[in-house]
Amino acid sequence: MEHIVTVQDAVTAFEDFLEPTAAELDAIEREMPVILADVELLDAQIITIDRTPSELDARRIRRASRRLLAAHRDQLNGTAGQTGGAA
Repeated sequence: MEHIVTVQDAVTAFEDFLEPTAAELDAIEREMPVILADVELLDAQIITIDRTPSELDARRIRRASRRLLAAHRDQLNGTAGQTGGAA
């Protein structure tokens, strides 16, 4: 019979390294608008998988695509999450 204690020691030896660091959490937070926009686009595309897209579906996909591009642009420009500014 093998004891699980040796396996547990091997797993918990790296316990400090399993959690994301503050820098990694900040990076995820900065990428969140892009992630959410990408999920929205995927949702719009998934809806049309098993049917011919209607005009409403096409508009939904175009709108989600524009939001994803805008989120990428804002992330690259360093303006993600900021409100207001010059118009």
